[in-house]
Amino acid sequence: MSALPAIVAAIYGLFFGSFLNVVIYRAPRGESVAFPASHCPSCDHALRVWENVPLLSWLALRGRCSHCAAPISSRYPIVEAMTAALFALTALVYGVTWEGAAVAVLAATLVAVVFIDLDHLLILDVVLIPAALVGIASALASAATHGPRIGEALLGCVVCAAIFGVLYLATRGAGMGLGDVKLAAVLGLYLGVELGLAASLAAFVVGSILLVPALIVGGRRRRDAVPFGPFLVVAALAALYVPDVISWPFHLGRLPFGT
Repeated sequence: MSALPAIVAAIYGLFFGSFLNVVIYRAPRGESVAFPASHCPSCDHALRVWENVPLLSWLALRGRCSHCAAPISSRYPIVEAMTAALFALTALVYGVTWEGAAVAVLAATLVAVVFIDLDHLLILDVVLIPAALVGIASALASAATHGPRIGEALLGCVVCAAIFGVLYLATRGAGMGLGDVKLAAVLGLYLGVELGLAASLAAFVVGSILLVPALIVGGRRRRDAVPFGPFLVVAALAALYVPDVISWPFHLGRLPFGT
Protein backbone atom coordinates (compact mmCIF):
# COMPACT_ATOMS: atom_id res chain seq x y z
CA MET A 1 0.00 0.00 0.00
CA SER A 2 1.33 3.42 -0.95
CA ALA A 3 2.17 5.75 1.91
CA LEU A 4 1.23 8.79 -0.17
CA PRO A 5 -2.43 8.98 0.99
CA ALA A 6 -1.35 8.86 4.61
CA ILE A 7 1.26 11.59 4.05
CA VAL A 8 -1.25 13.83 2.31
CA ALA A 9 -3.80 13.14 5.04
CA ALA A 10 -1.22 14.04 7.70
CA ILE A 11 -0.56 17.39 6.00
CA TYR A 12 -4.28 18.12 5.93
CA GLY A 13 -4.39 17.06 9.57
CA LEU A 14 -1.71 19.58 10.53
CA PHE A 15 -3.74 22.47 9.15
CA PHE A 16 -6.99 21.11 10.56
CA GLY A 17 -5.24 20.81 13.91
CA SER A 18 -4.28 24.47 13.65
CA PHE A 19 -7.97 25.30 13.23
CA LEU A 20 -8.83 23.05 16.17
CA ASN A 21 -6.53 25.12 18.37
CA VAL A 22 -8.71 28.11 17.58
CA VAL A 23 -11.86 26.12 18.38
CA ILE A 24 -10.43 24.81 21.65
CA TYR A 25 -9.51 28.29 22.82
CA ARG A 26 -12.46 30.32 21.56
CA ALA A 27 -15.53 28.06 21.58
CA PRO A 28 -15.76 27.73 25.39
CA ARG A 29 -15.50 31.51 25.64
CA GLY A 30 -18.32 32.05 23.18
CA GLU A 31 -16.02 33.76 20.69
CA SER A 32 -16.13 33.49 16.90
CA VAL A 33 -13.71 30.98 15.42
CA ALA A 34 -13.46 33.08 12.24
CA PHE A 35 -12.92 36.63 13.52
CA PRO A 36 -10.59 38.13 14.48
CA ALA A 37 -7.66 36.44 12.78
CA SER A 38 -5.23 34.36 14.82
CA HIS A 39 -3.35 36.47 17.32
CA CYS A 40 -1.22 36.24 20.44
CA PRO A 41 -3.51 35.93 23.49
CA SER A 42 -1.07 37.99 25.56
CA CYS A 43 -0.49 41.06 23.38
CA ASP A 44 -3.07 40.62 20.56
CA HIS A 45 -0.30 40.65 17.97
CA ALA A 46 -1.85 39.44 14.69
CA LEU A 47 0.05 36.41 13.46
CA ARG A 48 1.71 36.78 10.09
CA VAL A 49 1.56 33.92 7.59
CA TRP A 50 4.97 32.54 8.51
CA GLU A 51 4.01 32.63 12.21
CA ASN A 52 0.96 30.45 11.62
CA VAL A 53 2.45 27.40 9.92
CA PRO A 54 1.51 24.27 11.89
CA LEU A 55 4.35 22.83 14.01
CA LEU A 56 7.10 24.67 12.13
CA SER A 57 6.21 28.16 13.35
CA TRP A 58 6.15 27.07 17.00
CA LEU A 59 9.55 25.46 16.59
CA ALA A 60 11.01 28.43 14.71
CA LEU A 61 9.73 30.86 17.35
CA ARG A 62 10.96 28.53 20.13
CA GLY A 63 7.55 28.57 21.69
CA ARG A 64 7.36 32.35 22.17
CA CYS A 65 5.48 35.24 20.60
CA SER A 66 7.66 37.16 18.15
CA HIS A 67 6.24 40.47 19.40
CA CYS A 68 6.07 40.25 23.20
CA ALA A 69 8.08 37.04 23.83
CA ALA A 70 5.23 35.58 25.90
CA PRO A 71 5.38 31.78 26.01
CA ILE A 72 3.14 29.92 23.56
CA SER A 73 1.68 26.77 25.06
CA SER A 74 3.12 23.48 23.81
CA ARG A 75 -0.50 22.38 23.47
CA TYR A 76 -0.64 24.06 20.05
CA PRO A 77 1.88 21.77 18.34
CA ILE A 78 0.58 18.80 20.32
CA VAL A 79 -2.95 19.29 18.98
CA GLU A 80 -1.61 19.74 15.45
CA ALA A 81 0.56 16.62 15.68
CA MET A 82 -2.26 14.55 17.17
CA THR A 83 -4.66 15.56 14.43
CA ALA A 84 -2.08 14.85 11.74
CA ALA A 85 -1.43 11.39 13.20
CA LEU A 86 -5.14 10.56 13.38
CA PHE A 87 -5.74 11.72 9.80
CA ALA A 88 -2.82 9.59 8.58
CA LEU A 89 -4.09 6.58 10.54
CA THR A 90 -7.55 7.10 9.09
CA ALA A 91 -6.13 7.04 5.56
CA LEU A 92 -4.28 3.80 6.32
CA VAL A 93 -7.26 2.05 7.91
CA TYR A 94 -10.15 3.34 5.81
CA GLY A 95 -8.44 4.45 2.63
CA VAL A 96 -9.36 7.45 0.54
CA THR A 97 -13.13 6.99 0.90
CA TRP A 98 -16.16 8.93 2.07
CA GLU A 99 -16.18 6.69 5.13
CA GLY A 100 -12.59 7.68 5.84
CA ALA A 101 -13.49 11.34 5.52
CA ALA A 102 -16.30 10.86 8.05
CA VAL A 103 -13.96 9.14 10.50
CA ALA A 104 -11.43 11.95 10.08
CA VAL A 105 -14.13 14.49 10.98
CA LEU A 106 -15.03 12.48 14.07
CA ALA A 107 -11.37 12.09 15.07
CA ALA A 108 -10.80 15.84 14.81
CA THR A 109 -13.95 16.44 16.87
CA LEU A 110 -12.68 14.09 19.56
CA VAL A 111 -9.38 15.98 19.79
CA ALA A 112 -11.29 19.20 20.45
CA VAL A 113 -13.56 17.43 22.95
CA VAL A 114 -10.62 16.18 25.01
CA PHE A 115 -8.89 19.51 25.47
CA ILE A 116 -12.05 21.53 26.06
CA ASP A 117 -13.29 19.00 28.60
CA LEU A 118 -9.94 18.97 30.41
CA ASP A 119 -9.90 22.77 30.64
CA HIS A 120 -13.55 23.61 31.24
CA LEU A 121 -15.38 20.37 32.14
CA LEU A 122 -17.60 21.04 29.13
CA ILE A 123 -18.54 19.14 25.99
CA LEU A 124 -20.06 21.73 23.69
CA ASP A 125 -22.98 21.26 21.31
CA VAL A 126 -21.29 23.51 18.77
CA VAL A 127 -18.41 21.01 18.60
CA LEU A 128 -20.57 17.87 18.47
CA ILE A 129 -23.28 18.92 16.02
CA PRO A 130 -21.09 18.96 12.85
CA ALA A 131 -19.81 15.47 13.65
CA ALA A 132 -23.37 14.26 14.27
CA LEU A 133 -24.54 15.59 10.90
CA VAL A 134 -21.58 13.97 9.13
CA GLY A 135 -22.30 10.68 10.91
CA ILE A 136 -25.92 10.68 9.76
CA ALA A 137 -24.94 11.64 6.21
CA SER A 138 -22.34 8.85 6.11
CA ALA A 139 -24.81 6.23 7.30
CA LEU A 140 -27.26 7.35 4.61
CA ALA A 141 -24.63 7.48 1.87
CA SER A 142 -23.36 3.98 2.68
CA ALA A 143 -26.62 2.53 1.36
CA ALA A 144 -25.27 2.81 -2.19
CA THR A 145 -22.32 0.49 -1.54
CA HIS A 146 -22.98 -1.43 1.68
CA GLY A 147 -26.75 -1.51 2.05
CA PRO A 148 -28.90 0.66 4.31
CA ARG A 149 -27.28 1.23 7.70
CA ILE A 150 -29.00 4.33 8.95
CA GLY A 151 -31.16 2.17 11.22
CA GLU A 152 -28.10 0.66 12.88
CA ALA A 153 -26.53 4.08 13.26
CA LEU A 154 -29.63 5.59 14.85
CA LEU A 155 -30.09 2.59 17.13
CA GLY A 156 -26.47 2.89 18.23
CA CYS A 157 -27.08 6.57 18.95
CA VAL A 158 -30.13 5.79 21.11
CA VAL A 159 -28.53 2.89 22.99
CA CYS A 160 -25.30 4.71 23.81
CA ALA A 161 -27.18 7.85 24.84
CA ALA A 162 -29.50 5.76 27.02
CA ILE A 163 -26.61 4.13 28.88
CA PHE A 164 -25.03 7.42 29.82
CA GLY A 165 -28.39 9.12 30.25
CA VAL A 166 -29.37 6.63 32.94
CA LEU A 167 -26.09 7.27 34.74
CA TYR A 168 -26.63 11.02 34.44
CA LEU A 169 -30.09 10.77 35.96
CA ALA A 170 -29.03 8.28 38.63
CA THR A 171 -26.22 10.53 39.85
CA ARG A 172 -28.18 13.76 39.26
CA GLY A 173 -25.34 15.00 37.12
CA ALA A 174 -22.70 14.47 39.80
CA GLY A 175 -21.08 11.41 38.23
CA MET A 176 -21.85 12.05 34.58
CA GLY A 177 -22.42 15.30 32.70
CA LEU A 178 -25.06 15.88 30.06
CA GLY A 179 -22.25 16.59 27.60
CA ASP A 180 -21.05 13.00 28.08
CA VAL A 181 -24.53 11.77 27.16
CA LYS A 182 -24.47 13.82 23.96
CA LEU A 183 -20.96 12.64 23.11
CA ALA A 184 -22.03 9.03 23.57
CA ALA A 185 -24.98 9.61 21.26
CA VAL A 186 -22.71 10.96 18.51
CA LEU A 187 -20.32 8.04 18.92
CA GLY A 188 -23.25 5.64 18.64
CA LEU A 189 -24.01 7.06 15.18
CA TYR A 190 -20.56 6.01 14.01
CA LEU A 191 -20.04 2.81 15.97
CA GLY A 192 -23.48 1.22 15.96
CA VAL A 193 -24.91 -0.85 18.80
CA GLU A 194 -22.39 -3.63 19.43
CA LEU A 195 -19.22 -1.61 19.02
CA GLY A 196 -20.85 1.31 20.83
CA LEU A 197 -21.55 -0.93 23.82
CA ALA A 198 -17.98 -2.21 23.75
CA ALA A 199 -16.62 1.35 23.65
CA SER A 200 -18.89 2.39 26.53
CA LEU A 201 -17.61 -0.45 28.69
CA ALA A 202 -14.01 0.26 27.69
CA ALA A 203 -14.41 3.92 28.68
CA PHE A 204 -15.21 2.93 32.26
CA VAL A 205 -12.28 0.51 32.30
CA VAL A 206 -9.92 3.22 31.02
CA GLY A 207 -11.29 5.66 33.58
CA SER A 208 -10.74 3.22 36.42
CA ILE A 209 -7.22 2.44 35.31
CA LEU A 210 -6.25 6.11 35.13
CA LEU A 211 -8.15 7.46 38.12
CA VAL A 212 -7.26 4.91 40.78
CA PRO A 213 -3.52 5.70 40.69
CA ALA A 214 -4.32 9.43 40.83
CA LEU A 215 -6.41 8.92 43.96
CA ILE A 216 -3.74 6.74 45.55
CA VAL A 217 -0.93 9.26 45.04
CA GLY A 218 -3.16 12.13 46.08
CA GLY A 219 -3.25 13.95 42.77
CA ARG A 220 -7.02 14.21 43.03
CA ARG A 221 -9.51 14.01 45.85
CA ARG A 222 -12.57 11.81 45.59
CA ARG A 223 -14.84 14.84 45.46
CA ASP A 224 -12.91 16.57 42.68
CA ALA A 225 -14.78 16.87 39.40
CA VAL A 226 -13.27 14.56 36.79
CA PRO A 227 -13.92 14.97 33.05
CA PHE A 228 -15.18 11.69 31.66
CA GLY A 229 -15.03 12.79 28.04
CA PRO A 230 -11.32 11.92 27.56
CA PHE A 231 -11.93 8.33 28.71
CA LEU A 232 -14.80 7.97 26.25
CA VAL A 233 -12.62 9.46 23.51
CA VAL A 234 -9.82 6.93 24.12
CA ALA A 235 -12.32 4.07 23.93
CA ALA A 236 -13.94 5.49 20.81
CA LEU A 237 -10.60 5.84 19.01
CA ALA A 238 -9.78 2.24 19.86
CA ALA A 239 -13.16 1.18 18.47
CA LEU A 240 -12.57 3.11 15.26
CA TYR A 241 -9.02 1.96 14.54
CA VAL A 242 -8.46 -1.31 16.43
CA PRO A 243 -11.97 -2.62 17.14
CA ASP A 244 -10.81 -6.15 17.93
CA VAL A 245 -9.02 -4.85 21.03
CA ILE A 246 -12.23 -3.80 22.79
CA SER A 247 -14.87 -5.91 21.04
CA TRP A 248 -14.11 -9.30 22.58
CA PRO A 249 -17.31 -9.43 24.69
CA PHE A 250 -19.42 -9.11 21.52
CA HIS A 251 -19.77 -10.64 18.10
CA LEU A 252 -18.54 -7.57 16.27
CA GLY A 253 -20.60 -6.46 13.30
CA ARG A 254 -19.76 -3.89 10.70
CA LEU A 255 -19.67 -0.20 11.45
CA PRO A 256 -22.87 1.54 10.37
CA PHE A 257 -21.03 3.35 7.59
CA GLY A 258 -17.82 1.38 7.06
CA THR A 259 -16.63 -1.58 5.09
